[in-house]
Amino acid sequence: MSATEAVEIRVFDDAEQVARATAARFVELADLSLRERGNFSVALSGGSTPRRVYELLAADFGERVRWPSVEIFFGDERCVPPEHRDSNYRMADEALLSRVPLSPASVHRMACEDDADEGARRYEQQLRAYFKDQEWPRFDLVMLGMGEDGHTASLFPYTRALGEQQAWVVANRVEHLEALRLTLTVPAINHARHVLFNVVGAGKAERLREVLQGARDPERLPAQLIRPTTGRLAWFLDRAAAEKL
Repeated sequence: MSATEAVEIRVFDDAEQVARATAARFVELADLSLRERGNFSVALSGGSTPRRVYELLAADFGERVRWPSVEIFFGDERCVPPEHRDSNYRMADEALLSRVPLSPASVHRMACEDDADEGARRYEQQLRAYFKDQEWPRFDLVMLGMGEDGHTASLFPYTRALGEQQAWVVANRVEHLEALRLTLTVPAINHARHVLFNVVGAGKAERLREVLQGARDPERLPAQLIRPTTGRLAWFLDRAAAEKL
């Protein structure tokens, strides 16, 4: 929910239930957005956790979404070619995008394999063209995960992107990974109508407790920065991840 309201936290028995609840929420929000505005804009997350969500959306839940009216963006991306095994786009394409009737023009890949700064500039241009004259993008849904270090999207601890307050998209160097990533900035995420975290696994339990219940330390725990300005925030967790809450 908004920065001044309670956050929705739901705990499920296992990762499969988290995935099914997330897919159901995706369908619910898509239906709401399509009825209210005629389209549904979503920023997908990468990594391993959301793959099952995408598989469910393509299969069990697929016929419940009006895919031609869905606009697909990404919250972050590794600066690798789209066919690379580490590509968030490749994972989403294999699990979901290639399996549902989306218009190719409605899928907006983050392309940064050649020049990260230029890729960030081009992606922000795409977002500004879609969201037209808005000060910040107004995604209907931003899907996020959280790493064991407390990062989300490619907003890693102690990196320059955490303090960005003007750009919508930036290239972010992650020194300890020797990697360059593209990521939505904190304000770009926080202006979404809905932000939904998926966190599963016992390995994230202590960090999750710190993020949700510990002292505020966003440089070390970037997930704490995600506090929608007027939108709603939800955390869908499995019991292993939530065991220390």
